[in-house]
Amino acid sequence: MATPAGGGAALCGPLLDYKTEKFALTRNRRVGLLHRLLQLAVLGYVLGWVFVVRRGYQDTDAAPRVSVVTKLKGVSVSRPEDARRRLWDAADFSRPPQGENVLFLVTNFIVTDRQVQGTCPESPSVLDGICMEDVDCSVGNPVVHGNGIKTGRCVMFNSTHSTCEIFGWCPVENDTLPRKPLLAEAENFTLFIKNTVNFTKFNFSKGNTLQTNDPTYFKTCMYDPFFSPSCPVFRIRDMVEAAGETFGALALMGGSISVRIEWDCDLDWPAAHCQPRYSFILLDRRYNFRTASYYWDSKRQHYRSLLKLYGIRFDISVHGQAGKFGIIPAAVSFGTGIAFLGTATIICDMVLLYLDAKADLYWKEKFEEAKPPKGKKAAAAEAQRAGQDLGDAQQCALE
Repeated sequence: MATPAGGGAALCGPLLDYKTEKFALTRNRRVGLLHRLLQLAVLGYVLGWVFVVRRGYQDTDAAPRVSVVTKLKGVSVSRPEDARRRLWDAADFSRPPQGENVLFLVTNFIVTDRQVQGTCPESPSVLDGICMEDVDCSVGNPVVHGNGIKTGRCVMFNSTHSTCEIFGWCPVENDTLPRKPLLAEAENFTLFIKNTVNFTKFNFSKGNTLQTNDPTYFKTCMYDPFFSPSCPVFRIRDMVEAAGETFGALALMGGSISVRIEWDCDLDWPAAHCQPRYSFILLDRRYNFRTASYYWDSKRQHYRSLLKLYGIRFDISVHGQAGKFGIIPAAVSFGTGIAFLGTATIICDMVLLYLDAKADLYWKEKFEEAKPPKGKKAAAAEAQRAGQDLGDAQQCALE
């Protein structure tokens, strides 16, 4: 029964051993150089990246409450070949109404005037509307991507095309796009963007407008990242070019631009250092939608004017974070740096004990077994054995 107990003790003994720290001076220049380089790398990471770049000593608020107000200004006159001269102002070329963080600026359009509900030939540009005879126009079926419901008749649209007759708004929509944008003057329109952020965690609020008593400032200033960064008035052409496109190319078929406002505020500095950064990203090179205005003539006939509007959609988004010194994050970052410094010693120990040519020597110098003191009986028995060994040695010498 002694063997299992002894085997269990031998198995569990190393698991219950405790190793204390022992320092051994090793004159190994390569490992010493590695140790210093690792320490410098850790210090550079902690001081440079954690504390300076990431500001790890600060408490942060990355979810501010934001407010965005927009106002578009400008006047343009369209001169389409197939319509009367028309004046466009902010109420016409801005969709939806002013004040939203999503804004559409009309730069081109197609007019289909005086439409009335009735029957007429479908447009030959609609593939599902082309026919050769009446059987190609099933009664009651809508024209796929078309303008109405088929009546069952195949009629002549013009001298070269036959299309299905439809019940819908007639005449069908005009799809002839002007070669140049009709509202080319829109490149000089201005967009006023008023933005306010509130970091509730620090009870801090800041706006992107300059605090001034001059009532004419916002009517005369224009945003410039270097000379006028506090002016929230942007020229449309400048915004399009900042997104990497020319206004003329984008105005013809429309497009979409993302306006991103970023706040990165270090509240350990005065509030004047907290300023927004603007960036403009082109999202799409085509954008349009349709709208109509309805009216009745003197004979109570119901008409509508259909507008297919092309233009630039501006999507305004606000992102931000604020930081301020805090005891807890500073202590956590400092403790993390101390722990990283300890890893340099661990790595160098691993190199000495497992990779160096004199690893056996380092093992013997670094690890030493500390034996507990023996009891009185064990000490007497050991002394008796030592005396007996000495007597035996003397007897052998006499012989």
